[in-house]
This record gives sequence, structure tokens and C-alpha cells, in this order.
Amino acid sequence: MSEEARLRDEICFMAKSLFDRGLTAGSSGNISARLSDGRLLVTPTGSSFGRLDPAKLSCLEVDGRQVGGDKPTKEMPLHSAFYETRSGKTGAVVHLHCSHCVALSLLPDVDPENLLPPLTAYSVMKLGKVTLLPYFMPGDPGMGDAIRGLAGRRSAVMLAAHGPVVAGKDLEAAVYAIEELEETAKLALLTRSANPSLLSAVQIGQILHTYDVEWD
Repeated sequence: MSEEARLRDEICFMAKSLFDRGLTAGSSGNISARLSDGRLLVTPTGSSFGRLDPAKLSCLEVDGRQVGGDKPTKEMPLHSAFYETRSGKTGAVVHLHCSHCVALSLLPDVDPENLLPPLTAYSVMKLGKVTLLPYFMPGDPGMGDAIRGLAGRRSAVMLAAHGPVVAGKDLEAAVYAIEELEETAKLALLTRSANPSLLSAVQIGQILHTYDVEWD
């Protein structure tokens, strides 16, 4: 099986797993992944993660021209911005509308520079800091500009009243990281009024040093 065929199958497999577990619904969410020659495979606009066809995934050249498949997601500005600003670190981008993440983005007293409280080591390891970006209309190119404004300092962002976007070195890493983001958002909501114990600055520093996590 060729690299492209394997990646097409992997995108559809991961997408269905996310859909089946309720991490995205209807035709929401999108995934892109980069081939070794620089082309991107992208989930089509208006498609359901539960019923993707590997043969119909959009294929884009390095310059963004579509060369195969159905029309790509209208959220391509999100994906393009991560590939541009985190070149060499991004092999895949995943965007979901998962409920706990969206709920956390709606609360009035969260820290927009570091949305997730440091509840577990794994959220720090897999995500670093998560920046909360303002609300944009779906498909607004301004979303990409907002990510570019971070100058590659973040691998994960939350779009207010919309959902998370996570870049990873490959598809598996991006999916695992966005799953961790949703689980940590859930924990943050569950413990919000309980004054939970957070990781200390020393504990966070140990994680950052041991796992070479981006934090500044």
C-alpha cells in the first residue's frame, strides 16, 4: 500500500473513532494531514466524520491548489496557518467542536493566554499552553490570521464558541492531543467550583524540562 493510500485510510479511521465517541457530531470538524511530498489530504466540506470515503478526501498541492477529491473544508485557513507558522513541526491538524471544550471557551473568567488549568501532567505534556482566540464566523480567514499572530508559539488553540484546533507532528499525535484537550476541559468544568489542587510551578517546570514542552 502506498503512503497516500495508508494516510487516506488513517484519516478516515481516526475520524470515525472521534465521531463514534461523540467528540464531533453531524458534519462538524475537519482534519488535514501532510504527505512526504508536501501535498495535503483534507476532509471535504460538509462531510461527516462517521462516513468519510478515503477516495473522496480533498488533495491539495503545496501551493494550495486542489488536485483531487471533493471540495475541502471551508476551515482551510486554520490548517494553512499552522503549516505555515510551525513548519517542520506540523504533519497534521485536527479541528473539532467537542462539547466540553466549547463550554469552557464560553466562561467569563478563564485565562485567554492559558485556557486550561494545570490539572494533570498529560495536558501540559501534550498541549503546552492553549490560547483562547476570539469568536469568528465559520470559514472566516481571520481565524488563520489570528493563528499566524501567535508566530508558531502554540500547537493548540481554542476558538471561542466554536472549538479546538490542534497541530501535531503526525495525525496520531494531533488526535491524541485534541482528545487530551477535551478531557482536560471536562475535568476543568467538573472541578470548577471545588477549588481543585493544581500542579505546582515546580511540577510544571519538571514536565517542561523532561518532555521539552513549548510554554513561553
